[in-house]
Amino acid sequence: MLLEGLGDTHVSVAVEKIQRKFGVEILLEAPKVPYQETVSGSSRVEYRHKKQTGGHGQFAHVWLEVEPKARGSGFEFAAKVVGGSVPKEYIPSVQKGCLKAMDEGVIAGYPVVDVKATLVDGSFHPVDSSGVSFEIAGSHAIRDGIREANPVLLEPIMRARIMVPESDTGDVMGDMNSKRARILGMIPAEGGATTIEVEVPQAEMLRYATELRSLTQGRGSFTIEFERHEEVPGHMVDRIVGQLQEARAGA
Repeated sequence: MLLEGLGDTHVSVAVEKIQRKFGVEILLEAPKVPYQETVSGSSRVEYRHKKQTGGHGQFAHVWLEVEPKARGSGFEFAAKVVGGSVPKEYIPSVQKGCLKAMDEGVIAGYPVVDVKATLVDGSFHPVDSSGVSFEIAGSHAIRDGIREANPVLLEPIMRARIMVPESDTGDVMGDMNSKRARILGMIPAEGGATTIEVEVPQAEMLRYATELRSLTQGRGSFTIEFERHEEVPGHMVDRIVGQLQEARAGA
């Protein structure tokens, strides 16, 4: 559950009230950052699913091409199979398998977005092939394709407007620079105040209400809204993945 407040004190009072009135013990953590994954290159992969059991077995064979799409355009599936190498009734099963696999990426398990998968070839068995078999093959194929197409991690970028006294502008700007922010501009306001507009990764702003209060002796305020997703710098990916693995291990 997400609990929002105007600052740490506001949240602490709400938690104390819940404990006092309902006897519920609350554990607080910073909200999770909604990272995403995508690909920056293209790949062509083959996956053959074959399983023999008593009676009918399972067989499906697919060739997939994986390529990136424009940011924010979502997932697209296409089929360019010729000669009936994959029967038409199995093509939706391949698509279903691809969609399921997109829920969990190959870098850190975040959802995969803005990818096009094209079924270009394959083969089937007249007895052992089924929709389930092609769904499994599609799922494995697209994961392999994403892994070979230079996967990248995306982070949410926020647009923030920070209102501070003019005397604190330098400190706030320096702090923003340390947060990988992009300064968009400064707008003088009445009463000796300044509004600073920035684009900044959401991961850097999770405790900003407390930090801004400390920088401005409680005289600063800010608003923030989602802008877009951008690729995480390469040197930070290992750190993010490590933190996620630690959190999962702790859970």
